[in-house]
Amino acid sequence: MKINFAVIGTNVITDRFLEAARQAEGFSLRGVYSRSMEKAETYAKRKGAELTFDSLEALAACPEIDAVYIASPNSLHASQSIQMLKGDKHVLCEKSIASNQREFEEMRKAALENQAVLLEAMRSVYSPGFQAVRENLHKLGKIRRVSFQYCQYSRRYDNFKKGIIENAFNPALSNGALMDIGVYCVHPLISLFGKPKKVISSSLKLSNGIDGAGTILVEYPEFQGELLYSKITDSRVPSQIQGEEGTMVIREIPDPQEITIYYRSGKTENLEIPG
Repeated sequence: MKINFAVIGTNVITDRFLEAARQAEGFSLRGVYSRSMEKAETYAKRKGAELTFDSLEALAACPEIDAVYIASPNSLHASQSIQMLKGDKHVLCEKSIASNQREFEEMRKAALENQAVLLEAMRSVYSPGFQAVRENLHKLGKIRRVSFQYCQYSRRYDNFKKGIIENAFNPALSNGALMDIGVYCVHPLISLFGKPKKVISSSLKLSNGIDGAGTILVEYPEFQGELLYSKITDSRVPSQIQGEEGTMVIREIPDPQEITIYYRSGKTENLEIPG
């Protein structure tokens, strides 16, 4: 079955999506949207799409499009997704899918009412490395502590310190550290362990009010956890899941490629990541 996609967004994230999507049987890039028709036409020519749009209304109404991939700024995700869903389009929306719970509930309602698929493009929890984490979790015994962290200095932070505010540091676009970086810690936690019973959070606000870094403390019935994230510093410390029988050390929680279990017995196991 062929699915005719259109993309909203002509950035490097869209490039990466298309590179991966074209490996899937049935994917077809049919259309490109940009606020600038010239930009849409240039991108469509480069990527082999036949249709171009500079109107969201026209895209939503186009019968030749089955689904839309949305890679616009976070603040636009809800309105654009709802518009596409109401046009009977399935939606694959980049993370973070919405700016807040209210927006997400409106998106969910539109998907249900129009019997359309709404999916967040949060790849990390579906990666082979993360599946290895999930499948080997039982080897740790009773889980007692989880520490996930992702701290990556943004190359756009240098401009921010010079007074140049790019999209990555514009609070109006919902592009703070939690939405941009912290989600790579939150998603694995919830995917593995479900909703915590208690959450305490704190963020470091920059001069324009956007969060540059933050910490989230969580409590489950039998263990505690901490999530550390930043787009203004780097971290060299790996993530860990600590159990009574061993500790799993995970390099790069957004895309685990190197995972080691250190058992209390002294044994060490390097997990194989399926190719």
